[in-house]
Amino acid sequence: MTRVDAIDKVTGRAQFTADLVPNPHLVAKVVRSTIASGRVVSIDTSKAERLPGVVGVWTCFDPDLPSYQIYTAGHPWVVDPAHRGDIEDRKILDARVRQYGDNIAAVVAEDSVTADRAVRLIEVEYEEYPIIFDYEDAVNPPAGAPPVHEECPGNVHAEWDTRTDLEGTGYGSIEEIHADPRWHHGSYTMATPRQQQAHIETCLSYCYMEGKRIVCVTSTQIPHIIRHSIGLALEIPWGDVRVIKPCVGGGFGNKQDVLYEPLNAWLCKKVGGRCVLLELTREEVFSYTRSRQPKRFVAEASWDDDMNLVTRSCEGYSNSGGYASHGQAIVANGQGSFRYMYSGQEKACYTKALTYYSNQSTAGAMRAYGVPESTWAAECMMSDIAYDMGWDGAEFRLNNAIKLGYSDPFWPAPLVCVSNGLPECVERGKELIGWDEKKRLYADETGPVRHGVGMALLCYKCSVAGLELETASARMLLAEDGSVMLELGATEIGQGCDTVMCQMCADAVGVPFEAVHILSTQDTDVSPYGAGAYASRQTYVTGIAIKKVAAQLREKILAYAAGLIPDGQNLDLVDGQIVGGPDRDHLEPLMGLGELSCIAYYSRTDSQQISAEGTAQTDLNSFCLGACFVEVEVDVPLCKVEVKNVVQVHDSGRIINPATAAGQVHGGIAQSVGFGLFEELIEDSATGRTLNDNFLDYKIPTMLDLPDLTAEFVETWDPTGPFGNKSLGEPPAIPAAPAIRDAILDATGVKLYEAPMTPQRLFEGFKEAGLV
Repeated sequence: MTRVDAIDKVTGRAQFTADLVPNPHLVAKVVRSTIASGRVVSIDTSKAERLPGVVGVWTCFDPDLPSYQIYTAGHPWVVDPAHRGDIEDRKILDARVRQYGDNIAAVVAEDSVTADRAVRLIEVEYEEYPIIFDYEDAVNPPAGAPPVHEECPGNVHAEWDTRTDLEGTGYGSIEEIHADPRWHHGSYTMATPRQQQAHIETCLSYCYMEGKRIVCVTSTQIPHIIRHSIGLALEIPWGDVRVIKPCVGGGFGNKQDVLYEPLNAWLCKKVGGRCVLLELTREEVFSYTRSRQPKRFVAEASWDDDMNLVTRSCEGYSNSGGYASHGQAIVANGQGSFRYMYSGQEKACYTKALTYYSNQSTAGAMRAYGVPESTWAAECMMSDIAYDMGWDGAEFRLNNAIKLGYSDPFWPAPLVCVSNGLPECVERGKELIGWDEKKRLYADETGPVRHGVGMALLCYKCSVAGLELETASARMLLAEDGSVMLELGATEIGQGCDTVMCQMCADAVGVPFEAVHILSTQDTDVSPYGAGAYASRQTYVTGIAIKKVAAQLREKILAYAAGLIPDGQNLDLVDGQIVGGPDRDHLEPLMGLGELSCIAYYSRTDSQQISAEGTAQTDLNSFCLGACFVEVEVDVPLCKVEVKNVVQVHDSGRIINPATAAGQVHGGIAQSVGFGLFEELIEDSATGRTLNDNFLDYKIPTMLDLPDLTAEFVETWDPTGPFGNKSLGEPPAIPAAPAIRDAILDATGVKLYEAPMTPQRLFEGFKEAGLV
């Protein structure tokens, strides 16, 4: 099916937040700290306030400033405080500076030029503290450095260990297994970068008041969560807040955070409810929103002579920066994937997830939520073992990969592998890349330009059910012509979910696809509740709600039809027609749905608007799986890698929309190639300032850096999915980077452990190996 938003988006008719800003409006700009750690002693705003066109300047010392600290991670608020895992550690303006560019004041002016000029006129005096930059600084702070947050004196805001049961192994500890001389043993240290989401649309919102209520129009993945965050931050009833989400130009997790909406809402109140636009520049998006958490991994593995892993260990250390944001959830999610992926043969597995504060910029959610990082660690290890042992990497991985029936012992609800097309994914990927032939062809290359093939696997959950609240609501309304109006809390942010939701609705109700009209804009005043676009959950979780509500709508339609067709037998709704007849196998059309709905609306004896609404809460979860195969050309003297071919094969259950699914895979591959070869936000350890906060200095892959990409699917039927489907949104961004690393190892014999594998890091690796 063609995407329902395709025409509007390619013709420019689709309206994004910036297209909707009313005129006249005011412009807000944030005054940012020029230190990374310290305290604001004083702020002189007098020059800025005298500037013509300035409406007001508000600082962290404002007596009306709300004191309430909020959490900014885009997770559902829950009633029980014991299950609120996110840390409330951020005020909308704060005198305590915890990162370079922290929010210390704000200017509202008649236009952006005046606002920018006013910001530059504000004079700030600081008490500066030593910077806590990395894990070593966090646990052993420099002299005179206070904790990043006073309520977290050790700077480690969470640490979790998981050790699988050793019963029946004959060992008393995992360390004892590693020390057993019967097994081969390896130790590895890996690192992954701070990656920016690089969405096309920047982060922006505008706020205005209707009566006593605040309306916030914002580019976000989480409109309902933004509403309660504004309510909490401003200490006003949530019903006094209305959030509208128009079309969104990408988010990739950055907009799964509460960014500047509460500050903007407060400024709107301070100017009497006039419309205030707060739009970040690209440089501000890079430096002062969110990024992928930079991580370091220390891992060990033991294995036998028959391609069987015996045990694995991995400690992951994650830098959340000045504020928690999504915090521990990210590295813990990644470490879970480390455990699941190669659970097939091993006796035991140990993982540790630790997240710490620093004075770097705040990191948060990015596509695949910690799993690309932990997969990098797992796959570096698997690549090295296969290479050192002379084993075929595909065979070795598949022998140890997750098996049908695997159940994770640590997830708080059932998390079971009930469908597994991974063997078929590997076989198909090998065939498409020419694995066996190219392994033989490239085996003995020794010149300056060499070639290699590599691979990596992926494993990802389908929801956060069990750990977090998983709920979604849907509303369906039968229109006069027999079409169905569909309203959801699920947010379209460019990934194509509106189209897939329409397909699900049409299938479940029994109407043509063209007869379903979805309201793409979410408005918390009228849209059913939905937590938002994250965790690759929407098709899986919202699909359950659609199926449930569609069944209710069908039942109401057929009940009304029974009153219109009293002699009707075996009534059913098929392709927009009421059908029936004595023979269930040969039902005949009796009435069009348009005729029925018109009667329902305008009957003088039984007028009713046929609709259905409901909520689906689920504890269901499953695993989507896949394999990536890559061919590279390595110019050793130039320290240059060219990706020649990428093949990615996914088991995401039943594929609802093949074209949209392929697009998701292509986009994910591009982001993973960037993660592996190009992308890294660099921060100055002396000042905490981001050094490459623009697209000139921060490199992402362009079309010239990518070959033709092949996306294929091995369709399985997953009984936990509403239509046999599993996740696909985030998994494509996981495996290409470690597959490229495996291909470089195949081509050169050089083992690289830090991403991205830039020319500088390639040079260092090649030099150590004696190749340059």
